[in-house]
Amino acid sequence: MRYEDFLVTSLGNSNVVTPLKQGQRDDSPVYKFVKDDERILYDASISYFNNCMATGETPVSFEKAGPKENLFFEPAKTKVGIVTCGGLCPGVNNVIRALVNQLTYRYGISRILGINYGYEGLVSKYNHPVVELTAPMVSDIHLSGGTFLGTSRGNQKVEEMVDTLEILNINILFCIGGDGTLRGAHAIHEEIKKRNLKIAVAGIPKTIDNDIDLIQKSFGFETAFSIATDVISNAHNEAHSAYNGIALVKLMGRDSGFIAASASLAIQEANFVLVPEVPFDLYGPRGFLRLLRKRLEERHHAVVVVAEGAGQELFESGEMQKDASGNIKHKDIGLYLKEKIKEEFDAKGFPYSIKYIDPSYIIRSATANANDSKFCSLLAQNAVHAAVAGKTDFVVGYWNYEFTLIPIPMAVRQRKKIDVEGELWWNVLEATGQPISMKNP
Repeated sequence: MRYEDFLVTSLGNSNVVTPLKQGQRDDSPVYKFVKDDERILYDASISYFNNCMATGETPVSFEKAGPKENLFFEPAKTKVGIVTCGGLCPGVNNVIRALVNQLTYRYGISRILGINYGYEGLVSKYNHPVVELTAPMVSDIHLSGGTFLGTSRGNQKVEEMVDTLEILNINILFCIGGDGTLRGAHAIHEEIKKRNLKIAVAGIPKTIDNDIDLIQKSFGFETAFSIATDVISNAHNEAHSAYNGIALVKLMGRDSGFIAASASLAIQEANFVLVPEVPFDLYGPRGFLRLLRKRLEERHHAVVVVAEGAGQELFESGEMQKDASGNIKHKDIGLYLKEKIKEEFDAKGFPYSIKYIDPSYIIRSATANANDSKFCSLLAQNAVHAAVAGKTDFVVGYWNYEFTLIPIPMAVRQRKKIDVEGELWWNVLEATGQPISMKNP
């Protein structure tokens, strides 16, 4: 990574004085305006900084988010669109509400359009109506899960989407979604640039799996693993109440096991945590089934937490299928493990009781908890600050306890995964007692 890779695109010179300055005294400022050259180090270690000083290399850093003293867009003449895409996640409505409130009350922007049903809402053939959003209209939506605007998956023709933006006279488009949504936002930006239009595209990262790169946490993740913690606790009660009771809990985590790992650490009742980042064998002396039986023989109950993307290498290879967003459709590892446990223990006459629990859709449609709700508001506020100042093709991030702006191509270049040699995974191993490896030599 290079310093140059993290420079955020601007639409042009900012010559409009922000309304945030109104009533602000120089000797007692309410807002500390952020300059474009204020940056947050990617690697805050002394060793990295000293190495950069010694070699003359510019340290990799993010642009600091926050209010700007001058804006690119004149609020009275600005029209905004908001779209939500992809799977559900706690906090989407909180972000929508915070965007509308920030635009309305802080910047005086009153023309705000909600784009219904994801990127489909920007394509005329679907005939999804847009909705005029006002602060009173969204005042209570944060009390419900899901998305007030609806969502969809799938690629749409970028030319048609930009045509719609032009027809609607939209100046700023806020895209709330995961890596697929952000790739779509970048494609929209590229088409806008090709047409030499002055439309800002801003991304707000939505991923329940917490797997967007260069962002320490995404909204909804804390709510997700908090609810999952309660599920694991209840699953432990089920397992502990039966002789050789097994509770098998499948949690979301297509390519990254952060929910499974974090929830298991929070409750510390899981005995095995299976994640996509760590392959394992079913059979053999170090295989999962042998270790599960050993656990039952010693303690007579076991809790197994598995992320949905774990163990995909155990399935027979076949035609790879993808969903509408282009994500690989994983085989159901939860049901697979349940059947393999039953086959193994039934064949050997080993007594057991097994309960399979999959709370995925209950978790993702939940209302955001207090801390996530706060985080959603801050992400939205910082997205508005940047967009009205003419920043574009960016996603709002969070790094070293600071809000940042990241060029979308950098945020989506790879998925964030658990570092299996890092502190988080070692903490999981210590909490569960499972071996470092469940792979046979």
